[in-house]
Amino acid sequence: MTRHRVAIVGAGIGTSHLIGYIQNPSLYEVATICDLNRARAESLVAMVPTARSTDSFDRVLDDPTIDVISVATPPYTHKDLTLRALEAGKHVVVEKPVAASPADVDLLAAAALKADRLLVPVFQYRYGRGPRQLRRLIAEGLAGPPIAASLIVHWDRDAAYYSVPWRGKLATELGGVVIGHVIHAHDLLTYLTEPVARVRAEVATLVHPLEVEDTAAITMRLSNGALATSAVTIGAAGNYSLYRFVYAGLTAESGSSAYAPGEDVWTFTARDPGLQEEVDELVRAESTPRRNGFAGMFEDLGAALSGDAPPPVTIAEAHEALSLVAAIYHSAESGTTVDLPLAPDHGAYSRTP
Repeated sequence: MTRHRVAIVGAGIGTSHLIGYIQNPSLYEVATICDLNRARAESLVAMVPTARSTDSFDRVLDDPTIDVISVATPPYTHKDLTLRALEAGKHVVVEKPVAASPADVDLLAAAALKADRLLVPVFQYRYGRGPRQLRRLIAEGLAGPPIAASLIVHWDRDAAYYSVPWRGKLATELGGVVIGHVIHAHDLLTYLTEPVARVRAEVATLVHPLEVEDTAAITMRLSNGALATSAVTIGAAGNYSLYRFVYAGLTAESGSSAYAPGEDVWTFTARDPGLQEEVDELVRAESTPRRNGFAGMFEDLGAALSGDAPPPVTIAEAHEALSLVAAIYHSAESGTTVDLPLAPDHGAYSRTP
């Protein structure tokens, strides 16, 4: 399998990207760390002594030996940096949100197609023992159709968190908790159940004096008629996440780990007690340790780069995620229920923060 040379652009969340690549040494060589703050880039280079640091994105693009770029910069930069990387002939891994709107995602998808390069959004929560076990139960027919789901993302973000210049501002963060914090939970919802067909939302700014929302309450109807609720705030005492999925055949509940819920221990309870042993057996079969989070996602990315597997996350899935974001904001602003998928002529489709 080919060993790919990687550049990581952005030394904040880029640290998690770096660790994920390092855990797949047969697949990747991290060659460059790029950040406008050269000292931050140097701090990551210390973890990979063979890499170099730079504060020039142009230098990254001009290096013909680099074939994969991880874009891990502030949200408002994602679209432009990704377009430039694709035009330079690089495969791109891009942090959430990949852009501000579904229309922007269309532009990126077209650019990836033209360049014949992979464009892979980051939804690393999928890569954990719990989601893997639940997907197996679904595939084996033990779950049945989804009926209801409850998502709780109650985190604590203090004033110091928002002292970073781009955070809390609409033009640079592209939104608040809906696009920045709960987008992973909503991706897990659609990954483990069905697409969202209708949404109604309320958002508020209650915790800090921000330009964006820090609290949201969202109700969703899924494509099969199931109902889901999502409650998110950054004003909690401590950091807590909980996902509960109710299917006709069983109920699945995550642990309460805030930032890696997929890697926590989940419980799976059969509605028919006579099927519990079969459920437990399949859960045990999917308990074999494997790489989770970024490391697991990048392992699958290596197979996709070699043409041996589909991408771990597709740009179509990022489009679905950003469509839901746009629909939530439109619902909150208009006080209306919004149907999905959004049509390209819908006012929310080309959302401009």
